Amino acid sequence: MKYYAVIDTNVLVSAMLKWDSVPGNVLELVYSGIIIPLFNAHIIKEYKEVLSRPKFHFTQDIINEAVGEIEQLGIYVDADKLDVELPDPKDLVFYEVVMEERKSEDAYLVTGNIKHFPGKPFVVTPRQMIDIILGDIEK
Repeated sequence: MKYYAVIDTNVLVSAMLKWDSVPGNVLELVYSGIIIPLFNAHIIKEYKEVLSRPKFHFTQDIINEAVGEIEQLGIYVDADKLDVELPDPKDLVFYEVVMEERKSEDAYLVTGNIKHFPGKPFVVTPRQMIDIILGDIEK
């Protein structure tokens, strides 16, 4: 089974900082093709900008490889603008992409900041995403 998901930047950063973690497991599922990442140009730009912050100590090669894999394995989604207020306006693009994809596919938004988004069953933490996948496997 394939799962479509927008991966919030905080999940990507957490995974890259500590691969042996729940966010790391989510990224492994992306790289193995079980989770199909959803993105647009704004999300890719944010990934690169945040991962390039000096405090993370990622080389440009590592950043390019990680983001390049997401682009190669994922689906570009041209999302409509939504009139939704979120605590952090920069998070809106992630919500717009998941809402656009949900018009045709069951899709999730995987975030470590669940309170930054509307309380919807498709807005999930990395642990919840893993649990959804494991639950389907056990069926």
